[in-house]
Amino acid sequence: MSDDEGSESDDDWFESAFDDEESASRSEADSEHPFDDGNSDGDSPFGEGDGDSPLDDDDSPFAESERDSPFDDDGGGDGSPFDEGGDDSPFDEGGDDSPFDDDDDGDSLFGDDFASAFESAGGGEGGGGSDFEDEDFESEIPRIDIGIEGLDRMIEGGIPQRHLIVTIGSAGTGKTTFGLQFLHHGLENGENCVFITLEQTHEAIMNTANDRDWGFDEYESEGRLAVIDLDPVEMANSLDNIRGELPGLIEDFDADRLVLDSVSLLEMMYDDPAKRRTEVFDFTRSLKNAGVTTMLTSEASEDNPYASRHGIIEYLTDAVFILQYVRSETRETRLAVEILKIRNANHSRETKPYEITMDGISVYQQANIF
Repeated sequence: MSDDEGSESDDDWFESAFDDEESASRSEADSEHPFDDGNSDGDSPFGEGDGDSPLDDDDSPFAESERDSPFDDDGGGDGSPFDEGGDDSPFDEGGDDSPFDDDDDGDSLFGDDFASAFESAGGGEGGGGSDFEDEDFESEIPRIDIGIEGLDRMIEGGIPQRHLIVTIGSAGTGKTTFGLQFLHHGLENGENCVFITLEQTHEAIMNTANDRDWGFDEYESEGRLAVIDLDPVEMANSLDNIRGELPGLIEDFDADRLVLDSVSLLEMMYDDPAKRRTEVFDFTRSLKNAGVTTMLTSEASEDNPYASRHGIIEYLTDAVFILQYVRSETRETRLAVEILKIRNANHSRETKPYEITMDGISVYQQANIF
């Protein structure tokens, strides 16, 4: 296949993926949806590189650690592949030699029309008796609330801005609602938000939000919200282009919060474990480089509710929330939330009950499970 033919193929599926969003958000003034990709026919500069992968199996950062807890990220363990300290860490962001440096120039896959379409877009209290970590973090990083009152009280000071968050849970635990409520809180406070779904249609997501009277139609028409439904197979096939373009897309839209629902479907597109780790690692790094506070949702492992389906994403994110069913000896079943980790923030270690109502998710921070 020639370069021209490859470029046309990428444009075709992106144009198809965003056609529905263009018509859904077009105002009476017939303004363009911010995710209209225009008619760019330039070659994307984001093809695959030839450099060695930082996740090469010969020295995989996902090798087994001897630490007891797979979620211990204090940077100290003996030879932990996820130790963030040191120049040799695969998670080191420093310098022009970083494998995650993406400052390539060239014609954007989305073209000038795509970028100009964004020009019109708008540019806690402590938990009463909760068991918080002993260390007192003193950070100047701005912090934000999730938007779930009881849960926000379990976090001392809020989530550090621009952190990468994952919500892990089995089917029916409210992961999508969790992500929508996270965006709704941002929209209420004047932020711009993006929701990317690999599981549902644009219409289904909008209906879920509007059933709760969250006003997503209005936010979308104002150019402050973009809801994008992508086919996971197409996304996996063009992940190099998406990963390269995503930071610029977020910057042009002036996005403050982003939700991807769910990363599990993206992981499932790769049969080879090494390829899966590399692609997910590079994708999450591109989100961090974009400077947006991102929430990913992930299916829980069938064997362990505290781990994701493939056991990757919890190591690559700054905060992990666990949603699960808890059953008592009397066979009563309740939904429970637990904060597994938040880097640079004190938080409760308790497990608290929650409910999913027409107002969203409500966490009962003062209550016990049973």
